[in-house]
Parts: sequence; C-alpha cells; structure tokens
Amino acid sequence: MKKATFGGGCFWCTEAMFQQLKGVEKVVSGYCGGDKVDPTYQEVCTGETGHAEVIELTYDPEVISFEELLRVHMGSHDPTTLNQQGADVGTQYRSVIFYRDEEEEEIARQVLTEYEDTTGNRATTEIEPFEVFYSAEDMHQNYYNDHTQAGYCEAVIAPKLRKFRDTYRHLFAGE
Repeated sequence: MKKATFGGGCFWCTEAMFQQLKGVEKVVSGYCGGDKVDPTYQEVCTGETGHAEVIELTYDPEVISFEELLRVHMGSHDPTTLNQQGADVGTQYRSVIFYRDEEEEEIARQVLTEYEDTTGNRATTEIEPFEVFYSAEDMHQNYYNDHTQAGYCEAVIAPKLRKFRDTYRHLFAGE
C-alpha cells in the first residue's frame, strides 16, 4: 500500500469522490503544506497557517496507479482557479499535489503538462514535497456519507459526485 496527498478545494467534496475508487483503501481528510503544527479546522480556515485542506489516500498501486489518481484529481476540481473552488476562497482551498519522491514529482509534472496541453488551460496547481499530514477533526471524516441530507451536501457535493461518477465510472469499485 502507498499514500498520496492532494488538495482540490473542500476536503468534504474530494473525500467523497476518492472513496469510490477501486484500489483506494482509505481516505482521510486533513491539512498539509503549512507551518502550524497540528492545526485545527478553525485555524486553517483563517488562511494564516499555510495549510491546504487535503485528502490523504491509502491505495494499492497494483489496482490504481499514482498517475491515474492524479488524473482523477485534476478532473475532480477546477485546477485553473487560484486559491478558490466555487464559493470557497483562500489559500486553504488551493489546488496542490504533495509528492513523496522524485518519481511522483516527475509523474505529477507530466500529468499537469498533459492537463494543460489537452484543455488549453493554465493550471494553478502547486506541486510540493510532502512533509507532514495532519488529520482533520473526527467531525470532518466521512462527512458526505454521514450527512447526505445536509444542505451543503445536497447543493454542492451531490452534483459534483454525479458528474464524477459519469466521468470516472471505469475506476469505480464494483464496476
């Protein structure tokens, strides 16, 4: 098993998407890329910690590759908006890929270039070395699955999930 860490806006949204992929064993919402040790959600929301809201995936590279995960990441949010995803604005919502070794960094740069060449859009996605991941508070874990009837889940996450399912159905567990 390997780990990957990505930020693409609100972690409630990205967590709900990546939980559905075959080969992904675990998805944990949290924080990465900042200076504050063991930050809280409220601290990260200020934008002053330097952390991004991220998900950390534990995955089986024999089932789904890092490259496939990156392609899903790039397609699961808008990587062209700087520090913003929809109504969520701030550096904590930035598009970011945290790599753990030189091979992952190279793959991330290739996928980013591929995205830009294919779409004709410039991505603002950052590619940074992974340092430390801090798990978000329990109330943020498995958020969509535990709160499907909540307003934000119905209005924001559910439509994103429908589009996601149509686009990445071939990577879904059980498909």
